[in-house]
Amino acid sequence: MSEEKKIIVDEDWKSQVAAERESLQQATAETPAATGAGETAPPGDAAAQMPPASLEMLVSTLATEALVALGQLPHPATQRTAKNPAQARYAIDMLEMLQQKTKGNLDAAEERMFTDLLHQLRMLFVATPGAPGQ
Repeated sequence: MSEEKKIIVDEDWKSQVAAERESLQQATAETPAATGAGETAPPGDAAAQMPPASLEMLVSTLATEALVALGQLPHPATQRTAKNPAQARYAIDMLEMLQQKTKGNLDAAEERMFTDLLHQLRMLFVATPGAPGQ
């Protein structure tokens, strides 16, 4: 009672996968990027929850990093406040470098934003116990 089992190898699946991959690449190439100007991301996409890219958002991100490092805001991951003067100084220096590199390309409101923000962060830095120069 020997029953022979036949093994059927479906070689067609490789071409089917290749065709699906190609159609996906074409669809992706034809679909505008989710982060493009004026474009929206599909619902549920992580990019849909992100604010639009702007100078103000970049400056705000670096300022928030400095405030966290100065112990003025809790760390987003741990919800604890801790001081890290070296990290704060780095974020403030990054903001100053950004201000210098964009000089002449900023409108009056953006220049005022940089000047006021850097002044406030420097004053907080100097008032932070354990900061260099204390």
